[in-house]
Formats: sequence, structure tokens, C-alpha cells
Amino acid sequence: MTTAPVAPARSTSARGVGVSLRGVVHLYPSVEGDVVALRGVDLDVPAGTSVALLGPSGAGKSTVAGLIAGEFAASAGQVLVGAEDVGRMSPRRLARLRAGEVSLVVQGAEPNLLLYATVAENVWFAQRGAEAHGHHPPLAPDELLDAFGAGALGARVCATLPPGQQQLAAVIAGVAPLPGVLVLDEPTSRLDAAARDAVLAAVATISASFGITVVTVTHDPAAAEAAGRTVTIRDGRVGSEGHQGAEYAVVGPDGSLQLPEDALQLLPPGALVEVRPSEDRVELRRKEL
Repeated sequence: MTTAPVAPARSTSARGVGVSLRGVVHLYPSVEGDVVALRGVDLDVPAGTSVALLGPSGAGKSTVAGLIAGEFAASAGQVLVGAEDVGRMSPRRLARLRAGEVSLVVQGAEPNLLLYATVAENVWFAQRGAEAHGHHPPLAPDELLDAFGAGALGARVCATLPPGQQQLAAVIAGVAPLPGVLVLDEPTSRLDAAARDAVLAAVATISASFGITVVTVTHDPAAAEAAGRTVTIRDGRVGSEGHQGAEYAVVGPDGSLQLPEDALQLLPPGALVEVRPSEDRVELRRKEL
């Protein structure tokens, strides 16, 4: 089976929709008091681009993914898909968004599939759900599977597939409505190298052939590299961005700056720092008392 992109049988013009987070705060209630998951996140993902969200467990990556997918509403701030604020949508509008405009593939293949059904049937079910909310996917299930080089999987029952092919089927089912935004939560976790590469090739097809905006939550360096752009979230804030392998700290709207771990060895929390701006650089010098 090959996963190289294949030209779709019908025209599928660029479908990507931009995503923006503006000052997003999110709290989870707890018997011991609210837990702050996000502390003022600002993030822009232009239409048709791909970004990988990185960071330690509990940093807030999956919370960002859930907010974009409309799984829950932000405690404060705006989550914009296109020009619309997800947090201000009516239940009916939100159902339409989740049915065909933003697709979420959660971690692990099984929660995303009807295991007793074939791969083609899973694609068909996803498309019928989108059609029930007014979306009309332009490709039939077999055409979509062929676009991912996975036509041979169409008649296979998902329960009989090895983990890598199940995950590939889950990703294809997720993109079945051809949404504007696809959100992937750890799509390569617990896969061997060959299965991981097949899934990443499918994700590349999603961007290259369909122009869909892709947001991937991952701990996998290979998945992060494939995205091209990375955003690292630490302690509920955007800490840094990576572009083509280079890492950059991000200045927040309030002027805050999260330093990388190696810099914190020289400038630990509580240190007094002299800031010396010049024409083309800013120097940080620790003040010794």
C-alpha cells in the first residue's frame, strides 16, 4: 500500500480556514479550587497551514485542541475559526461546526472508528453526519481513500487492521467531510516507524492536496518536524515557536517572555535582569548584588 498523494477525481479547491486565539484563559473546576489550564494564549494559524503544538503533559496543548474543535468554551478570550467566535455559537451552530467544518481526531484509533465497520463505511458514516448538518463532501468514500493511496483498505473491517492502519483509517475518517480545520491529538503515538511515516504522509496529503488547516498535538519529534511550524506551550502560555528547525522565544501581549531552559540556568526566576535594547538586538544581563 502506498500513501503518496493521488490527484482527486473531482476538483477540491483550497478549503482551509484560519484559526486565531486571543487572550484565551481556561479553567477546569476542581474540589480543591479551579485549575488554570491556559493563562492568556494568543495564537494564529493561517488558513491552509500546518502547526504542531508541543509541550510537557499538562501544559495545555490538548485544551487548545479541544477549544478549537468546539468541545468546550474558553473561560475568557476568543477562539476564532474563520471570523466566528466558537464560544459565542448557538448549540445548533456549534453542532454544524463540529459536523463538517472542524474535525477532531482524538488520541488512539479506536475512539474515532466503528471497529465493526469497514474503513469505507467509516468514511461514509462521517460524510453522512456532515450532510445532516448541511455539508456536502465533494468526494465519495472510494475517491477519498484513493487520494490517500489507501484504496485497498476500503473493504477491510477496522477491527482486523493492525494499529498503524487503524490510525491511518482514523485520520482519513476525520478528514472525510473535507473540513476547513483538522485537529489531530497525538496521531503517531505508540506506532512503529513505518506506521508513523504512513500517517505523516497522510497528514501531508491533507495539507498539500486539500489545503486544509492542520493543528497537531504531539510529543513526537518526527510529527513536529513534518508540520514545519511548532508552537511550544508551557505553564498554560505560548513559550516559543519553531520554524524550519530554528526555535524562537515569543513575546506575549503583556510583554512577558518565557526563556528556554538553558537560559534559565543563567537567569533563574527572581533574578534581576538589566535590559539593554540597541538597533538590532536586545541584551539581557544579570545584575549581581
